Amino acid sequence: MVARGRKRGSRDPEQGILSPPGYSAIPIKFSEKQQASHYLYVREHRVREGTKSSWPQKRTLFVLNVPPYCTEECLSRLFSPCGPVQSVQLQEKPDLTDSAEEPKSKFFHPTPVLGFQVAYVVFQKPGGVSAALVLKGPLLASTESHPVKSGIRKWISSYADSVPDPEALRAEVDTFMEAYDKRIAEEEAKAKEEEGVPDEEGWVKVTRRGRRPVLPRTEAASLRVLDRERRKRARKELLNFYAWQHRETKMEHLAQLRKKFEEDKQRIELMRAQRKFRPY
Repeated sequence: MVARGRKRGSRDPEQGILSPPGYSAIPIKFSEKQQASHYLYVREHRVREGTKSSWPQKRTLFVLNVPPYCTEECLSRLFSPCGPVQSVQLQEKPDLTDSAEEPKSKFFHPTPVLGFQVAYVVFQKPGGVSAALVLKGPLLASTESHPVKSGIRKWISSYADSVPDPEALRAEVDTFMEAYDKRIAEEEAKAKEEEGVPDEEGWVKVTRRGRRPVLPRTEAASLRVLDRERRKRARKELLNFYAWQHRETKMEHLAQLRKKFEEDKQRIELMRAQRKFRPY
């Protein structure tokens, strides 16, 4: 038997560039001074038939091997000769789910990826993807009119961008909380409508809403409960733990019983002494 060979990348006959199967290679340089070229591997973004995708079909270009110095603005400028670019999104790895993600916040975002990334470039027209697949290079990421910051300048710019505007941040937080409160109110209203209503098979859905609503536990209430449990546990700790403690406890109990017995005897003797015979 002959072992089946692995799939090999396709080679561009004009430039002699080895690229993954189904991808086109586009050379890119950081600037004109750079002699060696880096390569972007692009193809049209496609999904299986009948599967929903968060990216528009026939207008999305999938890009591999995006270097760290290429930002979203830089990619939009590089692919703008192919057609009007609607949006560009950089990610650490390709999307494995086909559901649309919530819009990302410009203030609350994860740590940026320091290595190579993938990109989704969405054009306004399907012709942009076709033009990008036959795009020739090399493309220049940093030019005199559009320089790309690097080194200390990039660090200073990143630090300046990390300090948010208080007013814009407050506005975004208020917008998020309004949407959150609205969603929670809708969920509670829906749960209240479905409470006690049997389904088609006669089953009644049990919800967390009870007859006696529980007050929300605040931090102060939680601290009081913890303090009460700690005091209760401290009283139980080391109580009659050793054998000599058991013996002393029993001796004290017997002494109290003897003392009470003697007091009862004295009270009875006193009552007998005070008793007199009175016939009339």
